Amino acid sequence: MAQRTDLDLDLEERRRLLDEWVATRRQIAALEAKSYALLVERISVHDADVSENPHHRDAIYRSMIAEHSAAGHIPKGSVEYAFTDARTLTRALPAVHATFAAGAITARHVREIVRASEIVDDAIRDGRVEPATMSLYETAVLVVAEQDTAQRTKIHARQVAAALVGETVVERQRRFAAERCVTVKSVDDGLAVLTAILPEWVAVAISDRLTRMARHIARTRGEREPILESLDDDCENALHLSDLSPEDPRYDAYFEAGVIAADGTFVTDPLAGLIDPLTDPASPDLEHLSGDTRTFDQIRADLLSDLLLSSDPSEANGAGLENVSARIQVTVAASTLAGDDDRPAELDGHGPLDPDVARGLAGRCTGWSRLFLSSTGLVTETDAYSPTEQMRRFLRARDQHCRFPGCRMPVHRCEIDHNHDHARGGRTRIDNLSHFCTTHHSLKHPDIDERHRWKARQAPDGSITWTSPLGRDYVDPPRRRVMFV
Repeated sequence: MAQRTDLDLDLEERRRLLDEWVATRRQIAALEAKSYALLVERISVHDADVSENPHHRDAIYRSMIAEHSAAGHIPKGSVEYAFTDARTLTRALPAVHATFAAGAITARHVREIVRASEIVDDAIRDGRVEPATMSLYETAVLVVAEQDTAQRTKIHARQVAAALVGETVVERQRRFAAERCVTVKSVDDGLAVLTAILPEWVAVAISDRLTRMARHIARTRGEREPILESLDDDCENALHLSDLSPEDPRYDAYFEAGVIAADGTFVTDPLAGLIDPLTDPASPDLEHLSGDTRTFDQIRADLLSDLLLSSDPSEANGAGLENVSARIQVTVAASTLAGDDDRPAELDGHGPLDPDVARGLAGRCTGWSRLFLSSTGLVTETDAYSPTEQMRRFLRARDQHCRFPGCRMPVHRCEIDHNHDHARGGRTRIDNLSHFCTTHHSLKHPDIDERHRWKARQAPDGSITWTSPLGRDYVDPPRRRVMFV
């Protein structure tokens, strides 16, 4: 009998810890489902109270919410969501309820499934679709929910609901677009929350452009000179470095009035020359002009302020930002693009999109690719296919995000990886290529010790199977396009 090594024992311990963690998470989900059942019982008591005192309906409801909020140390809004989810589960989503009770999905999955089911429920109550449609919705959504994250389930659920209800989703989007607004709420300490309710494609584009601009600033801020303010802002004749040409003898004198400190900051004397900084380069008092030390989120916030208040980033944010534009990816049927029908398009990674918006975007964009779908909804090829840019377009359309299970990093922030290493004979073709974000791409790097290295292999249907250092397989199937028929 072979003797077990220390490595075998170490792997066995890691597997045990992982299995116990997964089992504990399932127990937590099952207990969450039990808590929802208790909320349903409480709703029955609430309804009885309202029947006895209908004139105090609002007070009875507010009292119930307040008590659960106080007892559970949970925000009022979260308690209201929990009651809504509990009621909907028992009334309209029995299959989801059973899966939840078994611990196979989490409360977050339930929240997204319930929220997306609202348009199906509305269509059933209005008689636009048959009651059995909700059962179809449950079945289609649970296929993904039991195998994937809540966020991916959210996107899939919205797509399924839109497909089952049809053009109702377009009508809803157009109706709710009228509710767009901007609000400000003070949070004290000199800060406030600026909230903008916008069409989803606009918000996604704004977020993407801010992120790309902030990344440009963070990457180039070490290359910029400090912005030196005038020593006397009230003096019209105050000199700035930008006022001088390199040939002007006073240009070098400007730098003689300052030095570069050890920390890389520019040091200048605010008392030198008072109005003209070139006449008196010496003083015991120094002002340090620090480099850009803002965090990524702080840069994004500053950029948003600059763009809204001045329509252009400030000088402190550097040049070249005017060339940074927003990127979104949209999938739309050719018949819809031609105006033959009004089927919803898809804002990739987010959900349905008003076809009028998709047509408007198409009119201003030259980067559209035609997609061909199989009977199961999988992208199989693009027109004008070749192993160059068209191949990358195919991969972007198929993957949409990093192909590690649960990761939603958009493809334009990912790297295209040869699943079977090119240096070891892997071919550059569709069934050996996929998008991985930097974090997950590095997991399979050959420089990583084998005890911590992951492997990834692709099946003919585009599924990526990741094998962990513990020998466990995790499968990420390709995104399926919902077909509007």
